[in-house]
Amino acid sequence: MVQGPMLLVILVIAIVMIVVLISRFKVHAFLSLLAASFFVGIAAGMNPVEVTKTIMKGFGGTAERIGIVIIAGTIIGVFLEKTGAALTMAETVLKLVGPKRPALAMSIIGYITSIPVFCDSGFVILSALNKSLSKKSGVSMAVMATALSTGLYATHTLVPPTPGPIAAANNLHADLGMVIAVGLIVAIPVAYAGYLWAIKFASQYEVLAETSVSYEELLEKFKTLPSAFAAFTPLVLPIVLIALKSVANFPGLPFGNGTLKIAIDFVGEPMISLLLGVLFCFSLVPKLNEEVLSGWVGDGLRDSAAIIMITAAGGSLGALLAASKIADYLGSSLAVFNLGIFLPFVIAAALKTAQGSSTVSLITTSAIVYPLLGSLGLASPMGAVLATMAVGCGSMIVSHANDSYFWVVSQFSGLKVDIAYKCQTLGTLIQGVVGIAVVYVLKIILL
Repeated sequence: MVQGPMLLVILVIAIVMIVVLISRFKVHAFLSLLAASFFVGIAAGMNPVEVTKTIMKGFGGTAERIGIVIIAGTIIGVFLEKTGAALTMAETVLKLVGPKRPALAMSIIGYITSIPVFCDSGFVILSALNKSLSKKSGVSMAVMATALSTGLYATHTLVPPTPGPIAAANNLHADLGMVIAVGLIVAIPVAYAGYLWAIKFASQYEVLAETSVSYEELLEKFKTLPSAFAAFTPLVLPIVLIALKSVANFPGLPFGNGTLKIAIDFVGEPMISLLLGVLFCFSLVPKLNEEVLSGWVGDGLRDSAAIIMITAAGGSLGALLAASKIADYLGSSLAVFNLGIFLPFVIAAALKTAQGSSTVSLITTSAIVYPLLGSLGLASPMGAVLATMAVGCGSMIVSHANDSYFWVVSQFSGLKVDIAYKCQTLGTLIQGVVGIAVVYVLKIILL
C-alpha cells in the first residue's frame, strides 16, 4: 500500500480526473466517479479484487440508504408540476407578499419549490409565471430571473429531500431531520442575499419579458388548481415527520421510549415520510388513471435514476478513500492548518467552479470530508450537520457557463450571457459567502 505524501498526490489526480472527464470530455458524472474510484484504489496499491468489492459495497450501501428517498422526492416534484400545485403555492405566496413585491414573491416561491424539485426543473416550471409577473408589474426580467434563480438555489444545495443535500447528509452520517431544520434556517439569509442582489444590482439592466401568456391565462390553463392545503401537504408533511423523529431521539427522549416514540420513528423514517408525501400527491388529482399512476410515476422514476446512480458512484469513491487510507492521511496533514468548517466549503467551491454540477460537488466533497470530521473538530452530531451545510454553501460557488442551471436561467429569461454572468454568477458567489458566514456563526454558537 502507498503511504505518505503520495496519497495526497493520488487524491489530487483523482479530483482533476473527475473535473477533466466531466468538463473537457463531457463524460457522464456516473462514469467519471467510477473511473476515479478505480484509479484511487489501484494507484494506492490495493488488491484489484478488493478495489472491485469496495466499489460495489460503497455503491450498494449508498443506494440502499437513499435510493427510495430520492425516487419519492422526485415523484412529489413531478406531481407538484403536473397538477398545478406549484402554481397554487405561488398564488399563496403572492397573496401574502403582495403584488407590489413580485421579485420577493418569486424568491420565496423558489425557496419553497426547490426543496423537492431540482433548481433547473423548478426554474422551467416557474418560468412562465415569472415572465407574466414581470410583464404585469413592469419589473425587469433581470431582477425577476435573479430573484427566482437564487431563491431556488438556496434550498437546492442546503435542504433535503433535494438529492444533493440528502447524499451529503448520508455521506457525512448527519441526522437528516437536523439537516433539514438547520438547512431551512441557513437558506433564509442565503436566499435573501440573492434577493437583495436582484433588486439592488440586477435592476440596472432593463430586460423585457418575452411572453404571450398573461398571468390570468396561465392560471386558467389548469382550470381547477388544488387548494393551498392540498398543494403544500406533500411537501410539508415529510419535512415535519422527519423533524419529529429527530426531536424524538434527543437525549432527553421528549416523547418517551414507548409506543409513541416507535410510531414517530416509523413515520419519521425518511423513506416512509416521503412515501406518505407521494400518497398525499394522489389527492391533488381529480381522477386517478393510468396516466397518473403509471405515466407520472414513471416520469419520476426516470428523472431520479441518473441522480441515484451518480450518488451511489460517489459512495463508491468515499469507500475507496477510506479503504486506501487517503482520507486518514489527509486529515492528519490538514489538522495543523486548523481550517475547521472552512475546509469542506473550499473543496466544494473548487469542485463546483471547475466542473459545474452542485450535486456532484456535494457528493464528492462529502465523501472526501467524512473521514476528516474528527480532525476538523466536527465529529459530533451537530458538527456533521454543519459540515453538510458548509459543503452545500461551497457547492453554490459559482454558477457559470459550465453549469446547466446557468443556461436554463439565461435562456428561459432572455438574458444575454454577459448580463447572466453579472446577475446569476456573481449572485451565487454572494450566496455562498453569506452561507458559510452563517454556518461559521452557528458553529461558534452550537459547538
